[in-house]
Amino acid sequence: MNAENVKSQMRKGTLEYCILLLLRKEAAYTSDIIQKLQEAKLIVVEGTLYPLLTRLKNSELLGYRWVESSQGPPRKYYELTSKGESFLSELETSWQELTDTINHIRNN
Repeated sequence: MNAENVKSQMRKGTLEYCILLLLRKEAAYTSDIIQKLQEAKLIVVEGTLYPLLTRLKNSELLGYRWVESSQGPPRKYYELTSKGESFLSELETSWQELTDTINHIRNN
């Protein structure tokens, strides 16, 4: 078994959760989301992020608004919807349960 493959699957499994956590704090442009994920050592490329943002938008967890830019065309800023906030709350509960389980197993 390849540890890199397992680690990659673990990162993919948490990516949606991380994006929702970032957008809970403030609306963000795609490149800002990528930068914040990279700062957290979660490496993501635009080719991965755009389809995910579209899926989250189509699920009504995210919305977006256009913001004029002095550096070119308007930018699409993604933000959490009220449905997204509820969904994030469920994910936070599940994440806490999962980490509690892992910590229990690790420490026993």
